[in-house]
Amino acid sequence: MKIKPILFVVLVVISLALAACGSQQGSGASKAVENYINALVNKNADQLSALSCANWEPTALTELDSFQAVTIRLENLACQQTGTDGENVLVLCQGKIIATYSNEDQEIDLSARTYVLVNQGGEWLVCGEQ
Repeated sequence: MKIKPILFVVLVVISLALAACGSQQGSGASKAVENYINALVNKNADQLSALSCANWEPTALTELDSFQAVTIRLENLACQQTGTDGENVLVLCQGKIIATYSNEDQEIDLSARTYVLVNQGGEWLVCGEQ
């Protein structure tokens, strides 16, 4: 059986579109975590709350409070989706947060935690860590 050229082109375009949708879903979750970490480092409580699910928000704000007396900066942040857990998406980041107090640096390795995200109303929200 021969496939007509136009049918072949249509199938290729549909396949590419479906692949792009899948990668956008993961990149959306990854970008949400990057925004969340940047809000933490920039000490932006409103943005941090907006990027957290209701159950996680108190924990996110407690972590933010722990950084109030120190200078923090971010180095080499890069996040990517690593899997799923039921309806949740798992995102792992590389890079580190460096907290400086009295000229002493403490490094927090971001690869030590996996972020759990939920999609609520079309928005990816951080809703825990593993």
